[in-house]
Amino acid sequence: MTMAESQTANAVPAAAYKSDIKPVWCPGCGDFSVLLSITKALAELSLKPEEVAVVSGIGCSSRIPAYTNCYGFHGVHGRGLAVATGLKVARPDLTVLAAGGDGDGFSIGGNHFLHACRRNVDLTYIVMDNRVYGMTKGQPSPTTEPDWDSALSPGGAGLRSFHPLVIALASGANFVARGFSGDPNGTARLIAEAIHTPGFSFVEILSPCVTFRPDQREWRKMVHPAPVEPTDDPSRAARRIMTDDGFNIGILYRGNRKPYRPGIGGKAAEAAGLEKEFEL
Repeated sequence: MTMAESQTANAVPAAAYKSDIKPVWCPGCGDFSVLLSITKALAELSLKPEEVAVVSGIGCSSRIPAYTNCYGFHGVHGRGLAVATGLKVARPDLTVLAAGGDGDGFSIGGNHFLHACRRNVDLTYIVMDNRVYGMTKGQPSPTTEPDWDSALSPGGAGLRSFHPLVIALASGANFVARGFSGDPNGTARLIAEAIHTPGFSFVEILSPCVTFRPDQREWRKMVHPAPVEPTDDPSRAARRIMTDDGFNIGILYRGNRKPYRPGIGGKAAEAAGLEKEFEL
């Protein structure tokens, strides 16, 4: 089904995807807009709330499942993708979204991120990147600039920043895009495209932390549409991503890899038979 067909099949308002739980993010946090974009994207695709599952790890952004009216699972630190992958393989009929932050996804969850891209299971990973550990009071994260000076890292951490878009592309993600929380409508379209594209889709959303990174309020002036059209050529996409300024917004790569789907309907193994194979 095309996106246009899905929009007219069974229209659902964006408000239908929001739960009654009030978000507890800091006033001005970009994650409010990301939540809005997610509900707008689901409405654009006319998915029923019971057809969607939202999975997360730990962190400010990982509160997303509680604020939606879909199936939700709040996992442990860095393991959101492992849960989301298992869920999608077991229930391919569900639309599965994984949500998290740069600390949850690229530090303790970095290994899962690499292999989720490689496996190319049909799910969408949304990372709200604010380049700081917000919930634990402002430590540098993997995407923090090496010279960012703070009380917890005087003079900066001095470590090279993790580049999630490059890693996603190199590891095999089938869809790579970057959005900005200050553009909820544009970000909603990116998320809708990511969900609609088969395979593993990765969307990095620049989402300012106004509490610990007030300088990020300037991101609104720095983001700009990517100057080139999306490509299905990994080498061309790599050159674009490696040379951009970190604020290009839009779809940067859309591939054509077939999603991983495990074989279904094979002969089930009996426990007794498996035990027999290991007898000495």
